[in-house]
Amino acid sequence: MAGRQFVKVYLDLMSQPCRAVLIFLKNNKIPHTVVNVALRKGEQTLPEFTKLNPMQKVPVMEDNGFVLTESDAILKYLATTNNVPDHWYPKHPEKRARVDEYTAWHHMNTRMHAAKVFMFEVLLPRMMGQPTEPVKIEKALVELEGTLDKLENMFLKRQAFLCGDDISLADLLAICELMQPLGSGRDVLKNRPKLLSWRNRVQSALADSFDEAHSIVYRLRDKSKAKL
Repeated sequence: MAGRQFVKVYLDLMSQPCRAVLIFLKNNKIPHTVVNVALRKGEQTLPEFTKLNPMQKVPVMEDNGFVLTESDAILKYLATTNNVPDHWYPKHPEKRARVDEYTAWHHMNTRMHAAKVFMFEVLLPRMMGQPTEPVKIEKALVELEGTLDKLENMFLKRQAFLCGDDISLADLLAICELMQPLGSGRDVLKNRPKLLSWRNRVQSALADSFDEAHSIVYRLRDKSKAKL
């Protein structure tokens, strides 16, 4: 859009939804500036950030004075206000509803269960100085397996991507969550050929923007391997 200011996004790339937002911006060449908010330093609680988002969470987007929180809303806003390919968030009502169906399900399923594995294997041990009880990790993995079953059998079925034959916001949100456990060296998809093929297709569609955004996860993975 001629004369439009850059979108400003407040991100921490250890956050899965933040990575999704950055990948979308880069992949679609949407002009933007990034403000880094280091969650590990508590920068989300600083007064200036709390004014922007009283929930003290990232990502946050600011577009010419319009402030928006929540990755799902941010991605859909960016898709509808920029000239991006229609497959991301289709205009066709039924195709769009499929993306909305997944993103409504995502928060209490893919996001919650993949994040819990990462929390137990990486975050809590760092905070507490000792490993999480194996039984808690095992329970989290069982819950995640149930979610992975649904991704395969309900969303992927026999199609290439979660909501159809091309990549959408649903795939972007999902892949960023499912990459997170790699931070402990755990590939949660390694025994699932169908989901591995899907991940390869998503990575191929996202090209360089995928690996750039996930470089911090790769570094964590490499550190965890070095300890073995």
